[in-house]
Amino acid sequence: MCDAPAPHAIAPRSGVAFTLDRGQRLTVIDPQGEQVADLLAYNRHDIAEVLSSGRTLDYASRIYLTTGDPLYSNRSNVMLTIVADTVGRHDFLMTPCSKDTFRIIYGDTDPHRGCFGNLAAALAPYGIGPDQIPIAFNCFMNVPIDAATGAITVEPPLSRAGDHITFEAQADLIIGLTACSALQSNNGSFKPIHYRIDTADAA
Repeated sequence: MCDAPAPHAIAPRSGVAFTLDRGQRLTVIDPQGEQVADLLAYNRHDIAEVLSSGRTLDYASRIYLTTGDPLYSNRSNVMLTIVADTVGRHDFLMTPCSKDTFRIIYGDTDPHRGCFGNLAAALAPYGIGPDQIPIAFNCFMNVPIDAATGAITVEPPLSRAGDHITFEAQADLIIGLTACSALQSNNGSFKPIHYRIDTADAA
């Protein structure tokens, strides 16, 4: 058996885009702990079909997703299935952080472009524009909800060094992935994210 390929590294506060073939597995790794990664997926053959928070949560009838859960597109097709998860707490409610996030929430006068800007830049070579960026599946993000009031809070991720989540592609995809840029989401610091692509047989 061949050794697993070495993971790719995403530098703090940056993002990448790449293709994933149907049947391949994407493992997103938090190498240091308490670091969020924003994940997007598009149908490689028709980029108007994109990962959908609304469809996925509707069909799951719950907001916390983990091993065995499918992630649906805006056309109700399964794009990814979670096949392994060492954390069990991720967010599919909050939009990628952006310049406006930092301006409105943090009061920054010279805001970072955030995950939104990083994703837009990384996905541009695939013909995907900023208005085509939906809510991301935020790996490792921890957003509790008050059952009585509906209030949401952003708490430190539950992930520890080496924790990971693995997805299996159910279609040929374009993936956008970041090391999140928001202090609040990452317990006050910025760290890298690693990822690895395997065939299903090798995973």
